[in-house]
Amino acid sequence: MTTLYDFTAVDIKGKEIPLSDYRGKVLLIVNTASKCGFTPQYEGLEALYRDLQERGLVVLGFPCNQFGAQEPGDAAEIASFCSLTYDVTFPMFAKIDVNGPKEAPLYAWLKAEAPGLLGTQSIKWNFTKFLVDASGQVVGRFEPADKPEALRKEILALLPA
Repeated sequence: MTTLYDFTAVDIKGKEIPLSDYRGKVLLIVNTASKCGFTPQYEGLEALYRDLQERGLVVLGFPCNQFGAQEPGDAAEIASFCSLTYDVTFPMFAKIDVNGPKEAPLYAWLKAEAPGLLGTQSIKWNFTKFLVDASGQVVGRFEPADKPEALRKEILALLPA
């Protein structure tokens, strides 16, 4: 059975990271953008990460420019924006496609594991969120309008007390 740990991703600095590095952690995986109406969710994502990382939560941000060209910058610009504007400390990855012929294999798997409304698989917009349990299985998919703080109950249910 495929799990999150079977994938790798390139981080914002260009280093390939085996996602097995996050084995045993609860993950919130989000496709992000710097110029989107949902961009202020970086604040809520960072707050969750800072509050719950000691208990095993890791937020993973995957910039994507597929929706309204709302992530036009290169890796350095994205990293600078996240750091200076929202003081993001959770892991950020290189810009990827989440739909279409060049979609990242990780996102093809996430979408197959947790289809959206009416079984659709495509990501509809920036800040779609996937919750992955400590065994590397997808346990939930949340829409862009779902604020990070609204996911706290689902996240806490997966974390050790």
